[in-house]
Amino acid sequence: MSKKANNRIKAVLAERGKTNNWLAETLGKNRTTVSKWCTNVMQPTVETLYEIADALDVDVRELLVSNKTK
Repeated sequence: MSKKANNRIKAVLAERGKTNNWLAETLGKNRTTVSKWCTNVMQPTVETLYEIADALDVDVRELLVSNKTK
């Protein structure tokens, strides 16, 4: 799988005009942790993904990239 992974968390933050620091403060997480999510160094848990979706007021599916092509 040589294709570069898209990062929907980073994209949705940009679409909403929010920063990594805002997300870290909103969720009570470390800024470094949020930065790692946004650079695909590590991924949030499913539970945290739901918290991110709530904070950004989006459907959790908007934070995922489909593994299937149509």
